[in-house]
Amino acid sequence: MKTDLTTVIGSLTLKNPVMVASGTFGYGEEFQNDLYDISQLGAVVTKGISLEPRAGNPMPRVVETASGMLNAIGLPGVGVEAFVSEKLPLLRAARATVIVNIFGPDVDAYRGVAERLAGVDGVAAIEVNISCPNVKSGGIQFGVDPQAAAKVTQAVREVFPGSLIVKLSPQCSDIPGMARAVVDAGADALSLINTIPAMAIDPITRRPQLSNVVGGLSGPAIKPIALRMVREAAGAVPVPIIGMGGIMDALDAVEFLLAGATAVQVGTANFVRPMAALEIIEGLQRYGDEQGVARIADLIGALDVE
Repeated sequence: MKTDLTTVIGSLTLKNPVMVASGTFGYGEEFQNDLYDISQLGAVVTKGISLEPRAGNPMPRVVETASGMLNAIGLPGVGVEAFVSEKLPLLRAARATVIVNIFGPDVDAYRGVAERLAGVDGVAAIEVNISCPNVKSGGIQFGVDPQAAAKVTQAVREVFPGSLIVKLSPQCSDIPGMARAVVDAGADALSLINTIPAMAIDPITRRPQLSNVVGGLSGPAIKPIALRMVREAAGAVPVPIIGMGGIMDALDAVEFLLAGATAVQVGTANFVRPMAALEIIEGLQRYGDEQGVARIADLIGALDVE
């Protein structure tokens, strides 16, 4: 029996549950041109898109750590107009399913990006990154304040009729409460977790290894935390969960499905092995076939805790 990898997230039907995480796959063109057919992925989640172009932080902004990676890229990007006119056509031509990650410094900025993307051919969904400082509230992250996160979600929901995913911050102390707040405000699905703030120091120079001092930790080091948070979110809301955080192989992906995720995103693994996402899809197929799983969806939340 061959396992059916088809995955449903709200109004989206994906050929498999494996996506590539925002910021780890560029706009897809490098992989499509040089490595493999990106239409084989469940979805490509783009680099974060803002209203205006951004340069990001100065170098150095990526450093390897024990069992992970630190980055302080600073969300550089081409801006929404250039994305729609220059990057999206390449993704459409590649027949990729595209989820556009968006961010901004305030609610109006989120609304503006979402409104520009509404109805644009080739945009299957948007993923709202709420791990951003709200400049109108003293720099407090939207992702740690359920009321602020709900306002962003509602503003995007008002102008974007398509599938809406909200990406939760691991800095939130109450993941179930945050999940309920954004779902009540209109989110169709949730993705989690984003990177965890951390730092690295060079003991010889006695300086931080990142120009920004603090960056976001990703990779295997954060997987146990991500699994716990995915399970908490899945138990709190009735919408699909997209899990991420240290997924390096197919068995890692299976753990997230068992914890309650409907789909997964592969991030840091793309830097280590550019073919990682494709390998994980193939590994899930083998796992399902060998385990006698009729549908990959049968694994969702099937964790045995008795």
